[in-house]
Amino acid sequence: MSRTIIAAASDAATASGVAAADLGGNAVDAAVAAILTSMTTELGIVSPGAGGYITIWPPDAEPVVIDAYAEMPGRGRRGTSEIDARTISMDYGGGMESIVGWGTVATPGALKGFEMASDRYGKVPWAELLLPTVDLLRRGYELSQASGYYLTYAHDVIYGWDDETSADYHRDDGTPLRSGDIVTNRLLADCFEDLAHEGADLLYRGDLGTALVRACAERGGLITIHDLEEYAAVVRPPARIGLHHWDIATNAPPAVGGITLSALLTLLETHHIAGWTAHEVARYAAAQDAVFSFRRHELDGVGDRFIGGDAILEMAQRGDLASIHRSPSTVHASAVDSSGLACAITVSAGYGSGAVIPGTGFGLNNSLGEIELISEGLHVLPPGQRLLSNMAPTVGRSPDGSVLAIGSPGADRITSAIATVLMNYVVCGMDIGEAVDHPRIHAEVFDAVPTLAVEPGVDVSEVTDLVIRELPALSMYFGGVQVALKEADGSFTGASDPRRTGAVGVGGTDG
Repeated sequence: MSRTIIAAASDAATASGVAAADLGGNAVDAAVAAILTSMTTELGIVSPGAGGYITIWPPDAEPVVIDAYAEMPGRGRRGTSEIDARTISMDYGGGMESIVGWGTVATPGALKGFEMASDRYGKVPWAELLLPTVDLLRRGYELSQASGYYLTYAHDVIYGWDDETSADYHRDDGTPLRSGDIVTNRLLADCFEDLAHEGADLLYRGDLGTALVRACAERGGLITIHDLEEYAAVVRPPARIGLHHWDIATNAPPAVGGITLSALLTLLETHHIAGWTAHEVARYAAAQDAVFSFRRHELDGVGDRFIGGDAILEMAQRGDLASIHRSPSTVHASAVDSSGLACAITVSAGYGSGAVIPGTGFGLNNSLGEIELISEGLHVLPPGQRLLSNMAPTVGRSPDGSVLAIGSPGADRITSAIATVLMNYVVCGMDIGEAVDHPRIHAEVFDAVPTLAVEPGVDVSEVTDLVIRELPALSMYFGGVQVALKEADGSFTGASDPRRTGAVGVGGTDG
């Protein structure tokens, strides 16, 4: 019996993953199928023109990360046409700004990465992975709670400035789509059916890419045919650390999410943080504050993230908080199968550009316009350079045979969300559901003041160096962790974050 557990962002995404497993697919097939559905049905949260990372750990080989993140476009760009980029503000997350428009669209990479993962590690033909999504887009799906919540803030400022985009995000009366609405997108269904038959080259060397390049040239975007033709998914060795008896593999530079996670988990070990007493909460908050401060000052700019990543890990291994201090929207799917193959995929399209490839329903990212990730400026990177990312899809193995895949959306809260769940499960001994449900904290700079964001139920009475910002309930601000776990005895356990609408399912075949 070959079985796979899948934890994904919605019932629909999980069902697509289960369908892939039922066709004889493995964990990679299930995770790819699930994330393809999320990219097309989690409106506002993500879009098909995303970038992402895929962490895979086969049972008989070393783990790998497939880097399919967005790149800075502009290779061979000619002309001096005005770049379309507009700054917007909205109340989401307590208030934020972003930059949207065609000039914020980076070269997307997710589809290229998924196809590589499918070809190298999957069992189910590529076309079969996309067909459940095509069917959903044609017959209709129920808009998720997370999408409905985000669109109350973003529907006008991000998804209202372009008439073609606006039609996909609003009801006939002009009000934004709401959770529970039944949504169809026949243009995108046709596009994904073509992708199923022609592969990712439809975007990188085919008609879909031609339409994207033409629209960018006409509407103030930067992507050229050379950007698409030269884009390649890159296989990288992951960052590896030990957490108690677990071997953890996660995303590595040039992304910063995984290396930040690695440093935070290492500090849990060196400072022996193992619970939620007031004293331990204060020490955990101090560790987060140190790591995220280093990230902001040393990793977020145009410097060498490989060198910076080595430096923060060395300081974390020494438990040196003093030295560390001196120095948008996403979806995730996790899957593990009965062979022990683990796959974690996180993708992001930023907060959304509001642009769609004309006539296709294919929404595009604003990865060039995420203000918290572009401290160096909107368009200063050389064409072809990978952009900065918080994403950290993670897999782990225990000597007893347990295998897990874990990840989360949530911008810079991705790191603290994953670290907290791993601490709760691996260090504190909670079961995986309790580990995900437990209230979280996140050290941040809010309104220019060092702050600790806190969910209800955490004793912060001994936190003295950070202003406390308590949210009234468990909040999607703190991420949306998805965990798939194969226990030592071969049984499956999964957890989907109550902060967002997600689901866990098991599929597979005899033989």
